[in-house]
Amino acid sequence: MAFQHPPWEFYLPLSPADLLRSPAPSQYTVQEVQPVQQLPGRLAAFRTVFRTEGALAILQHFDTLYSILHYFRTVDSTVKEDALELIMKAVASHSSDLTSILSSNNLACSLRALHLNVLKMNCYILVRLVEAFEMESGKSNLVGLDTKRKSKKSQSKGFMWEEERLPVLQLLTQLLQLDLHQLWSGLIVEEEFVSLVTGCCYRMLENPSIGHQRHQPTREATIHLLGVALRQYDHMLSATLKVVQMLQHFEHVAPVFVEAVGVWIKEYGMKSIVGELLREIGQKCPQELARDASGMKGYATFLSELAEQTPSIVLANMSVLLHHLDGESYGMRNAILTAMAEILLQVLNGEQLEEAARSTRNHFLDTLQAHMCDVNGFVRSRVLQLFTRIVQQKALPLTRFQAVVCLAVGRLQDKSVTVVKNAIQLLTTFLSNNPFSCKLSCAELTELLEKERQKLQEMKTCRTVPVVISPEEEWAAMQPELQSTLNYCLSSQLQEDTTQEFSQEDPAQLSTSIVQLLRKSRYKDAIRLTQEGMRQFQGVEPFISTAESDNENVIQSLLRTFYLGSHVEDTVQESTDASHSAGSQVEVQDEKELPEDLVKQEKLVQYLQNAYNFSTKITEALSMISKLMYESSVSVVQEAIEFFVIVSQFGVPQAVLGVRQMLPLIWSKDPKIREAVLDAYRRLYLNPSGDTERIRAQNLVHSLFLLMVDATLSTIRCLEEIISEFVQKDEIRPAVIQLLWERFTEKSHCSVLERHAAIMLLGMMARGKPEIVGSNLDILVTVGLDERVHADYRLALEVCNAISKIGNNQKPGIGKSSTPFRLPQSHLLFKRLHEAITVGFAKPSAHWIPFTQVAVALIYQLAEGPEEICAQILQSCSQQAFEKLQESEGTEAGPDPSPCEVAGDSSTIDTTVLTHLVSLAGDVALQQLVHLELSVSNELRRRRLLGEEQEAKEHAATTTKVQKDKSTGNDTTIEEDLGLVGASAEDTEAELIRSICETELLDGKQLLSVFIPLVLKICNHPGAYGDPALTASAALALGKFCMISTEFCDAHLRLFFTMMEKSTLSSVRANLMIAAGDLAIRFPNQVEPWTPHLYARLRDPCQHVRKTAALVMTHLILKDMVKVKGQVSEMATLFIDPEEDIVRLALNFFTELSSKDNAVYNLLPDIISRLSDPDSGIEEQPFRTIMRQLFSYITKDKQTESLVEKLCQRFRTARTERQHHDLAYCLTLLPLTERGLRKMQDNFDCFADKLQDSEVYNCFLAVLGRLRRVGTKPEMKVITDEFEQKLQMCHNKGLDSFTETPVSQEGKNTPVLKPVKKTAASSRRRPLRAANRDTDSDFITPKPHVTRSHRKTVKQIISVVFSSDEENSLEEELSAELTEEETPSKTTPIRRKSSCVR
Repeated sequence: MAFQHPPWEFYLPLSPADLLRSPAPSQYTVQEVQPVQQLPGRLAAFRTVFRTEGALAILQHFDTLYSILHYFRTVDSTVKEDALELIMKAVASHSSDLTSILSSNNLACSLRALHLNVLKMNCYILVRLVEAFEMESGKSNLVGLDTKRKSKKSQSKGFMWEEERLPVLQLLTQLLQLDLHQLWSGLIVEEEFVSLVTGCCYRMLENPSIGHQRHQPTREATIHLLGVALRQYDHMLSATLKVVQMLQHFEHVAPVFVEAVGVWIKEYGMKSIVGELLREIGQKCPQELARDASGMKGYATFLSELAEQTPSIVLANMSVLLHHLDGESYGMRNAILTAMAEILLQVLNGEQLEEAARSTRNHFLDTLQAHMCDVNGFVRSRVLQLFTRIVQQKALPLTRFQAVVCLAVGRLQDKSVTVVKNAIQLLTTFLSNNPFSCKLSCAELTELLEKERQKLQEMKTCRTVPVVISPEEEWAAMQPELQSTLNYCLSSQLQEDTTQEFSQEDPAQLSTSIVQLLRKSRYKDAIRLTQEGMRQFQGVEPFISTAESDNENVIQSLLRTFYLGSHVEDTVQESTDASHSAGSQVEVQDEKELPEDLVKQEKLVQYLQNAYNFSTKITEALSMISKLMYESSVSVVQEAIEFFVIVSQFGVPQAVLGVRQMLPLIWSKDPKIREAVLDAYRRLYLNPSGDTERIRAQNLVHSLFLLMVDATLSTIRCLEEIISEFVQKDEIRPAVIQLLWERFTEKSHCSVLERHAAIMLLGMMARGKPEIVGSNLDILVTVGLDERVHADYRLALEVCNAISKIGNNQKPGIGKSSTPFRLPQSHLLFKRLHEAITVGFAKPSAHWIPFTQVAVALIYQLAEGPEEICAQILQSCSQQAFEKLQESEGTEAGPDPSPCEVAGDSSTIDTTVLTHLVSLAGDVALQQLVHLELSVSNELRRRRLLGEEQEAKEHAATTTKVQKDKSTGNDTTIEEDLGLVGASAEDTEAELIRSICETELLDGKQLLSVFIPLVLKICNHPGAYGDPALTASAALALGKFCMISTEFCDAHLRLFFTMMEKSTLSSVRANLMIAAGDLAIRFPNQVEPWTPHLYARLRDPCQHVRKTAALVMTHLILKDMVKVKGQVSEMATLFIDPEEDIVRLALNFFTELSSKDNAVYNLLPDIISRLSDPDSGIEEQPFRTIMRQLFSYITKDKQTESLVEKLCQRFRTARTERQHHDLAYCLTLLPLTERGLRKMQDNFDCFADKLQDSEVYNCFLAVLGRLRRVGTKPEMKVITDEFEQKLQMCHNKGLDSFTETPVSQEGKNTPVLKPVKKTAASSRRRPLRAANRDTDSDFITPKPHVTRSHRKTVKQIISVVFSSDEENSLEEELSAELTEEETPSKTTPIRRKSSCVR
């Protein structure tokens, strides 16, 4: 049947419900929403009609499809899918029909109206179905349905909506590409229709998964559909508003719309949409963007990526965005700055820019530089990243280098870790891409710059001051040629031609003409003119004397007179015209173009000046970045390491300090930092330059030698760890090892220091591969320990260190039965060591004692029966000491002297011999202890395990017996399962070792015991034995002997701590502090009462002692080996130590302590209490410095709330104004929250009466100020305002007028405030006693629980004199030991963690 034009018109509704009511008779209305049960049949009827009538079938069955939309949630999925399929066919059919219909020139109005209604109705149903399916798909993703179940269901039905999107979009794009304007009589297509079609596109783009790679075809189809709408249907305004709206609400659409804008520009020519979008974003309120984080993020991402894709178009519209740089939203500032950087990189790059473009580039660079100091850390960090990109792509003008480098160096002190990291990255990039030189040594650049400056100055001088030639010199220069010309003229009789016309009437004019001819080198004409003048002006000056003769001399004389006279006239004329001609001459001079070589020289000098300035700034940054290598941020440390690698490659001399400073990071617990250090040294040292393998090995060894020059022991240990790591990974070539052996054996010419370094490097490599040394042991012994050993004990020491690496990897582990590596006593090594020790025993040598320590340790490590070898060495040295004693007394030595005889009268013996003897005895004692507790203990365990294995084999062979006695067998099995057999055996072995140490090692029958009286006598009589080396050796020996036995340690701890407290030698105090740390681990119960003396060394006047004490106490506290409560404030005072190294140790200590649960939090109240005490000696500003650091470790909210309560309650017991100020200041350091403020309100009465003090009041106001900055809730503002009013009332009127209640009983007992007597501020605490400066003061052993206020009343009992007193005899010297009553009692025993020596 043929469809007639319907009597109604279809209007696109704003909402589906509008189709159910008709505002006018001519408007189409849905007659009935059909029931769900009838929809399948009605849909089948629509299919039937469609087969005959095509797209016009919608006119009869629109209500059916509308009903499906109405019941979309409940209707069966098959019906929905069939409806979508049918409507797509209808739209496709109509699109095909419209192609021929719209091509007709005469389109009837009725036919146009008919097809317009069909188009609207079909498109309306299709678009609404698409939106319904899209919404259903989105909800399914949000609910999180089972993916596997959903996929199986979809596959079974053969329908997946994600696959149906693309055909729908392609169909709508095909439809819109027709000239649909004719259906609207050639007018503009109504906006509702365009919005209907494009609406489904925006709905699809709202899906977060649209940006995924698998949806790329759908995304592209959507973009092209919108592009057609933009080009053909004037969709610009609507698209702009919709895009900006979606950017505000959907973060994922920014990259999609950037891609869309690129397509619209390239394929549809819609450049103007960029300006519209940027103008719309620019009109957004900056304050609203600061509050709307989601919208800001979408705009920022869009701007950044759009500038990267279309920088030139963004540049044309940049002005509409610039006001956001002054807004509060840091994200928008970042986006605009990023857009500027992209424009600089892609558009405003290069030197061939026009003046306007150059001005814009400078403006953008100025803006970027200004925001490098932005108030927000994220902006500062982003700007640094942008400059890094600009420098990498060489888009930064050379004139800007110095300014940007200065700003980057300033950011190294930024409080934001991210900013610091990016500042280091930027400086590293500057180094890698600098246009100056591959070598940036300030010294070399200074020398070169000075040389080129001098050369430039010389060139300028030569140009501005021409060479002045006098007239006489000019005449002398022309005279030879003039003379020859004159001779020629006279000889050829040229003068006979006198018929020439002579026009000169004035002699002056004639002389001027002659001079001009001379200056032009026209000598012949000048001579002829002179002859004519002689004839015509006879008797007239200057021709008055020429009448008589006409010879050569007369003519020459006249010419000379004319020429010299003309210069005089010129000089007079110049002087008269100077006033008006000087300026013009200067202008002419300036207008002349500079010579090319001068221009080049000026550019060279400017280039060198820029290079020097750049190198100076990089050198300044070195010291700052070296301090950042121990930051807690891993990324900052990695960037600092990378920076020093680059600096080293550019030859900056100070870089080696940073390279050394990164060495301790090899021990970092973070594997990233450790690997960064290894990679840095790999790049710096394992890839040397050179044409041959030999040259590369020499360069590598030379570089390592330079690193070891003046290196400390800790640096050597760190380097050893790195080199051993490289050796284990086979990264060091055999040619390097071969070269080191050649230098050690002196086959290759080298200095003494290079030989030392060679054996040290071989020892480091042997740690990774012991066979490097093990296979060449004979060479080490014969070459390194030969007869010249006494001349170079330092080399012998390094040889011993290298040999010790042989046995390092031979230690048997638990459960292993491998035989330990030992050498027989007859081995050449021990013979050479015996000789080396004994030969140099009586000779003064600074390296004999260190060598002996290593040699004794090596004997105990590698020898079978090491105690016998060391006993022989001790006896031999004692023999020499006795002989020296006999020589000094003038008697003969006995046949078999004993060390006891040396100890008996040691006052007259040489101090060198005595020092060596005491040091050797201490070394042997300590190594004997280590040998027992490690080697002997491991050997006992090994033999026990071997025995158990043998028993197990025998037990397995007699299984029949075990089966007969089941009960016994079961008991044995249970006992073995519980580990009772092994545990009891290990206890027995440990008890055996302990018994030997306690009862046998220092027994009177043992060799070591004979040296004890000697050590004690030296320690007890410091006046008689005043030699510093002897005192230090005796003190160390005492500490080593104390390590052996509990009984000996108990008996001599008083003497030990007396020396540590009273010795005038800082080295003795430092060494005894280290020994005290070892004793605290080995015998904690004995050392515990003396803990205050350990903390007292933290206030020692000597920097070295304080540093040593800080290291020792750090280890002891972190291992829980000493008491912390009440004394850890001494560690906190190290934050104000004048030495940076000590401050760094304190920082490391509290950082490690804070990693333990609540450790700093638990100790903080005690630290505050003690440091705010007026008797503590801490001034107010140093106190605040300490507190700022300590409170940085308080990060948990519960800790903050608890500390608020404790600090507020502490106001009640505070005695002075200073304590009130300190407590109030501590409250300002806490990161308060709403709950913390409520805690403060609950304890308001505790500090209300202190608010009259202005400083206390200001501190509380500072707390409220911080709360206001972080608190955004309205209720928080109310609480803050209320609390501030209470503070203000108490500050102005006092507590009584505020509360109008009597003061509580507790308030009556509040002590009266006493002003604190201020002393001169010092950077660290004063010592507890002046004992370290005054040797006559008393030393008193403190009781373990004496408080600070009672320490002053302790009775002084005995004084110790360390200086020598010649008036008193040795018998009258007072002993340094304290009486038994003064020995601290053992109060709180500490469980031992380990009985072995560290």
